Amino acid sequence: MAASRIAVYSGTFDPITLGHEDVIRRAAGLFDELIVAVAVAHHKKTRFSLNERVALVEQAVQGLPGRVRALPFDGLIMDFCREHRAQAVVRGIRNLTDFDYEAQMAAMNRKLHPGVETVFLLPQAELQCISSTLVREIAKLGGDVSTMVNPAVAASLVTPPLQA
Repeated sequence: MAASRIAVYSGTFDPITLGHEDVIRRAAGLFDELIVAVAVAHHKKTRFSLNERVALVEQAVQGLPGRVRALPFDGLIMDFCREHRAQAVVRGIRNLTDFDYEAQMAAMNRKLHPGVETVFLLPQAELQCISSTLVREIAKLGGDVSTMVNPAVAASLVTPPLQA
């Protein structure tokens, strides 16, 4: 029996958007297992706690074919890949700016763990303008984000955040 092809799709997912969900859905079809790794995100203040972000990702991936699961992670993504025996990292790219950054990260990740490939996926064209940052800002200012995130996320964005 062949070994499972495991991939990791990492991010802060603050919040998970329809663009993220599109990448997850398509990556799930390419691998036997996809782990959506939700980062602790020490480098920025998040709108949602780590537990809330994991829960929102879990809701978003329910019903997807294949094995897709959400797990929190802290530290280097290559260490997480090693721990979970992943052969690939999936990265969503929306534009050339994303590509420049992600190509540099892919090269560094290859230095850290040569056995893990990076796979770039572009979200559907109509989703490429969506970013978590813009979604948070639009929601904060009272705008409608229902075409950018799933209903559970949209509802969470109008609820006051939990105090840390």
